[in-house]
Amino acid sequence: MNTIKIDAFNLIGISIRTTNENNQSSVDIPALWSRFFADDISSKIKNQISSDLYCLYTDYEKDYTKPYTTLLGYKVEHLDIIPEGLIGKRIPAQQYTIFNASGKLSDNSVFKEWTKIWSSGIDRSYSGDFEVYGSKSQDPENAEVDIFIALN
Repeated sequence: MNTIKIDAFNLIGISIRTTNENNQSSVDIPALWSRFFADDISSKIKNQISSDLYCLYTDYEKDYTKPYTTLLGYKVEHLDIIPEGLIGKRIPAQQYTIFNASGKLSDNSVFKEWTKIWSSGIDRSYSGDFEVYGSKSQDPENAEVDIFIALN
């Protein structure tokens, strides 16, 4: 298992409160992605420091079986100016383990990797986990998405 310490960083984007109970997240999270692109959220975030898109899972009520917040957005320099309708979140410095989802995005390759994470038994902190959609994720037929899981 590959672990790395990541310094604190800031994200701005849109979010939704959801849960994995009754597969609610399988409705809410795709709707969040659709809204992100339909509303051209990326054009509203002016102080981006990367073109990588982040999908953050945070504010866990307990663990992955209980409600949590999903934020879809970009890493930014600061949270001084948050555009109307968007939210900002500071992710603290943390130790992470990295998983890699690869394959066709339409075949739910990212979700399949999450099911492995949920059953892995790693000592998670539930402070904030995230996926990074960078240059290796641009080909939906052969995508690679890194998933960072915060550790205790």
